[in-house]
Amino acid sequence: MKTTITRHVGAMAIGAMTLFAVEAQAEQSAKPADHTHAHDHSHGDDLQKQIYNGYFEDSQIADRPLSDWEGSWQSVFPLLMNGTLDPVMSHKADHGTKTAADYKAYYEIGYKTDVDRIVINGDQVSFYTGDTAVTGTYASDGFEVLTYKKGNRGVRFIFAKTAGDADAPGFIQFSDHGIAPRKADHYHLYWGDDRAALLEEVTNWPTYYPAALSADQIVHEMMAH
Repeated sequence: MKTTITRHVGAMAIGAMTLFAVEAQAEQSAKPADHTHAHDHSHGDDLQKQIYNGYFEDSQIADRPLSDWEGSWQSVFPLLMNGTLDPVMSHKADHGTKTAADYKAYYEIGYKTDVDRIVINGDQVSFYTGDTAVTGTYASDGFEVLTYKKGNRGVRFIFAKTAGDADAPGFIQFSDHGIAPRKADHYHLYWGDDRAALLEEVTNWPTYYPAALSADQIVHEMMAH
């Protein structure tokens, strides 16, 4: 069952969310162009860019299955903390308005998590902290549309736990800049037992890339945006 409720993010959270939106816009606009059939796809590319940046119509939103995020995923937080992502922070500083140190401090808050790996298989999601895992079975609980102060919007796709370990979160919410079914290449994940409270969280967004990617490949992916 579809759920769509427009929520306005509070003023205290706007600073972080606005920076996140600006970062996303800058990263997307800096992607290398695909010149294959450029004329045929230019309209579609522009549309996808608008959606990525948070400008879309309600009619474009569609429920997404958990299989969009299926697979084994690694947190990028350890890569930030061990210096692997320093070139990414320098790249952002070269194209942004803050220093590399400022960007790193911002992403330390955004990426922070002790869940270093997530495995999604069918309707089961396992959260790994080191070698310790908790697993829950999840079913779609619709989506929520968030409206931000600058006028752009985002969609959280929500899944509720129906069975599994007691320590597995009651709700998980995916955000990957998509608004309709498609396979994710990375995502931000929010989890906890209070569905409504999670929707107010905009400063901490643990971020996951495919576990099969090497550290260098992740750096390349981030800098290619």
